[in-house]
Amino acid sequence: MAHTSDLIATDIEQYLKAHENKSLLRFITCGSVDDGKSTLIGRLLYESKMLFEDQLAAVEADSKKFGTQGDEIDFALLVDGLAAEREQGITIDVAYRFFSTDKRKFIVADTPGHEQYTRNMVTGASTADVAILMVDSRRGILTQTRRHSYLVKLLGIRHVLVAINKMDLVDYSEKTFNDIVDAYRDFAARIGLESPTFIPLSAFKGDNITDPSAAMPWYHGTTLMGYLETVEIDDERMQRAPFRLPVQWVNRPNLDFRGFAGTIAGGVIRPGDRIRVQPSGRESTVARIVTRGGDLEQAVSGQSITLTLNDEIDISRGDVISTVGAPAETADQFEITLVWMHDEPLLPGRPYLLKIGTKTVTATITDIKYQVNVNTLEHVAAKTLELNAIGVCNLSLDRQIAFDPYQDNRDTGGFILIDRLSNNTVGAGLLHFALRRAHNIHLQHMDVDKIARASIKHQQGCVLWFTGLSGAGKSAIANLVEQKLHGLGHHTYLLDGDNVRHGLNKDLGFTDADRVENIRRVGEVARLMVDAGLIVLTAFISPFRAERSMARSLVEEGEFVEVFVDTPLEVAEQRDVKGLYKKARRGELKNFTGIDSPYEAPEEPEIRLDTTRLSLEAAADAVITTLRLRGVISD
Repeated sequence: MAHTSDLIATDIEQYLKAHENKSLLRFITCGSVDDGKSTLIGRLLYESKMLFEDQLAAVEADSKKFGTQGDEIDFALLVDGLAAEREQGITIDVAYRFFSTDKRKFIVADTPGHEQYTRNMVTGASTADVAILMVDSRRGILTQTRRHSYLVKLLGIRHVLVAINKMDLVDYSEKTFNDIVDAYRDFAARIGLESPTFIPLSAFKGDNITDPSAAMPWYHGTTLMGYLETVEIDDERMQRAPFRLPVQWVNRPNLDFRGFAGTIAGGVIRPGDRIRVQPSGRESTVARIVTRGGDLEQAVSGQSITLTLNDEIDISRGDVISTVGAPAETADQFEITLVWMHDEPLLPGRPYLLKIGTKTVTATITDIKYQVNVNTLEHVAAKTLELNAIGVCNLSLDRQIAFDPYQDNRDTGGFILIDRLSNNTVGAGLLHFALRRAHNIHLQHMDVDKIARASIKHQQGCVLWFTGLSGAGKSAIANLVEQKLHGLGHHTYLLDGDNVRHGLNKDLGFTDADRVENIRRVGEVARLMVDAGLIVLTAFISPFRAERSMARSLVEEGEFVEVFVDTPLEVAEQRDVKGLYKKARRGELKNFTGIDSPYEAPEEPEIRLDTTRLSLEAAADAVITTLRLRGVISD
């Protein structure tokens, strides 16, 4: 006869095995503030029996502490873990919770309702299969309801459940429910949101959560839990999509094994299938599908695998493996939709890092075509994007990537933008399509290169990038350096900030966005001059580190020499040769660097010139000496 402990162990093993084989649904709750999102999730945790006795006791005590009447439990307290949230009765952060039923496992993200936390909602929605959009039956469709609906559509969530909550506070009125349904369907049609499901419920009382509500006999649809247990999961749909494997790691434990590891982002793969690696376009066939549990005869979307191939081809992290019959596209310029998620505005022309799948590249927003007013759906002209703004833009990358349109594959069509200096995530975006110019424009090979052009000048092409405050002495020193180089027989060109604004950049003002574009254009011109074998000198305030970094990235290692003309603000203001500081102090000159616009001093310049102790002549000689030491010029 089996021991009781053996039976218990067997039961546990069977339970864990059954739990392991359940499908996993990811969903979000969203909507306006105080629509009952956290209460709904707390109710789901309670009804699915996912609470320990001590958790239940704690929330019962907190319910009394924070003002719930009688013996009723405030289920929102199970989710709102931050002290600030409990005190205000709102959700600030994205709270993730896990629960399961006999049919399915669930991960739910409770997202904030305040407009200023829209970026948190985007984070929670990025991996969701279903969006539960909460509507307070007393207030109906609100601005944030429309905003979150638009984002849900934008982020490609195919299943939307409109939970019309707090029906107990409107006497379970069928008319109230129908009026909200009609109003929402009208808005949904305008944004292209297809076939939303509507459920009247009370998260606080439990109506239509797991069992049909006796208080609403006029409603004959599914319960909330019934919907969640039966709705199609995105992974199931993606198994029918073209095969995609973003390579996360090249697995080379020894000389006898070389595999390419990653998580399948779509489709099915089998040994013998012909594959293509993008963006290189190289082809091979699958030899093995390797997993920790042994080789597979087939792998599907969502599985983590290692592929070995029958040919030795060059594959790196960030490449995408596709089947030959339906390969991913490749391009370096796109139309995109971008949700800006940072307090500092987006500046077109500024370089950012773009992470798509397992690949990271340098990216620039070249043009904002329009911003979307999510309340009216109007397209509004914009030069920048502020926090939580949504814009349709053109995007340029420094190299080609493999991709799919976001509507076809969220993993290979969605990306984030990262600030190059702070490493903060500043935006989330969706690729629409490659711009035609990305396919029609190709680099033309030139037989005479920059080395050949520079050699006949007996020099090396480079950029001397003079930066500093207005009045620091940039133009004066740069002009003197050019005179000395010319006297030594070298070929140079000086790009001065004021002179360039009379021609190439005469259409630009002095806003942060225009300053970024000003430096971007100058950087591109300087790059061409270096390619011509010239020593090019630039004298610009260039106040932002990010733009100076961008200009540096345009040329090769060793071809960029940053010269920081280091002059304290008070000294520069005393000089005030052009009278600009006086105008700025009087408020006649806006966005003036050092007064009402910041200057970000270089952290590690190649040359630092302290003009409080160096004469112009000595400063110029210091630059010439550095050029000799770097081999740019010879004696």
